[in-house]
Amino acid sequence: MPAREAFSVSGAPHGGGDALLARIRTAIAEAGGWLPFDRYMALALYEPGLGYYANARVKLGRMPADGSDFVTAPELSPLFGRALAAQVAQVLERADADEVFEFGAGSGALAESVLDGLAAMGHAFARYTIIEVSAELRARQQARLARFGERVQWAERWPEQMRGVVLGNEVLDAMPVQLLHFDGAQWQERGVACRGDGLAFEDRPTGLRPPHEGPFLPGTVTEIHAQAEAFVASLAGHLAEGAAFFIDYGFPEAEYYHPQRVGGTLMCHRAHLSDADPLEDPGQKDITAHVNFTGIAIAAQDAGLDVIGYTSQARFLINCGIAPLLEAADLRERAMAQKLITEHEMGELFKVIGFATPGLAFEPIGFAEGDRLHRL
Repeated sequence: MPAREAFSVSGAPHGGGDALLARIRTAIAEAGGWLPFDRYMALALYEPGLGYYANARVKLGRMPADGSDFVTAPELSPLFGRALAAQVAQVLERADADEVFEFGAGSGALAESVLDGLAAMGHAFARYTIIEVSAELRARQQARLARFGERVQWAERWPEQMRGVVLGNEVLDAMPVQLLHFDGAQWQERGVACRGDGLAFEDRPTGLRPPHEGPFLPGTVTEIHAQAEAFVASLAGHLAEGAAFFIDYGFPEAEYYHPQRVGGTLMCHRAHLSDADPLEDPGQKDITAHVNFTGIAIAAQDAGLDVIGYTSQARFLINCGIAPLLEAADLRERAMAQKLITEHEMGELFKVIGFATPGLAFEPIGFAEGDRLHRL
């Protein structure tokens, strides 16, 4: 067995996470004492009944006082979904389709505002299918979207064939990643081991490499996104006709693996605060990594989809007509919605990437100006 380096011990979790910690420790033992980080992240986030997205903890909200951990764009303002609906409507008309599919719908806020936006544009017939693996989140979505009746359906797995529009807001960043550490001479894969009553990072030699050649400084820790790229490739196999749009925070590959980004992008979120220790309190906080949009684009293209655009969230929403929506909003709503497009808030950090099935020849309005495909 190769020599390994162990460090960064975190103690037992607080707030009812003992059962998940026990499950993780069992998984580590069954794997021979070392668990790749992507396997640990999958358990911490998605283990049925225990993982962060599978337990009853409140995730989404505007303020810590409501017990939430973070806010997403649809929660911040319904104008996000109302503007996005313009792009959705364009694709539905071009593909002669009537269904929207959303992965990881959170509280249902995006579905609600997109459906309202489509209705305002004369698409009140549109159906909406939410693919949701969390029973707890599904129950919240069903309560919020009850007024739409049978127009909204739920699925726990991929629909066999999809025609229409696929949406994913902050979905790719929550997909498990593998961690790599460069010690100055070689790359090692970072995994998780048991140490005392807690967990510790442990490195081991690996043949895995970042997709970018570097250079990399000694001590660099970074992520690779095999699961997110596999997800996009699977999408190509299920999307018979239509387009898909993913909104998330991230960078093109050259920025993602910039030499100065020595600590990687892995981050945890709880009570609207961030920390960098994913081994502390598993199941009690979100774990995310920024998206390598170049890798996502290549995976989609290799699987047969056309990459139709890539731009900032601000530019995408402006192209989709958020400006007149802002003008019609009251002062409070306008103040909240401005965060969606302001550069130092969500406007620049978040990006939008779009894919379409071959032959769906159209010019997507969301990328009409400010397209950055050349940067990928």
